[in-house]
Amino acid sequence: MIWLITKYLTTAFVVVVVSELAKRSDRFGALVASLPLVTMLTLVWLYLEKQPESKLSNHALYTFWYVVPTLPMFLAFPMLLPRTGFWLALVICIALTVVCFAAWAAFARGFGIELL
Repeated sequence: MIWLITKYLTTAFVVVVVSELAKRSDRFGALVASLPLVTMLTLVWLYLEKQPESKLSNHALYTFWYVVPTLPMFLAFPMLLPRTGFWLALVICIALTVVCFAAWAAFARGFGIELL
């Protein structure tokens, strides 16, 4: 139980630090947010919990395949925000990400990679 609480607190701490950095500096906050911090933490947690190397390796590989279709959202959101407001821009970006993910999954399937 203590281990689980430690994982929650550490992971939450990272998210809070990134959001506080973003308040102070757009560029530095974005730089830190773009780092694969959650993936690195997940790999550390899996390693410390003595998961097999194949589990760590697969996690890193699938993370790559899952990140790519989210990238268009980062271009669409700043363009949509002034036109539609925050919530509608967010909803549109979620829909865009779902569409991009479905297309990306079909693309990856051509390489023998099942994402869905």
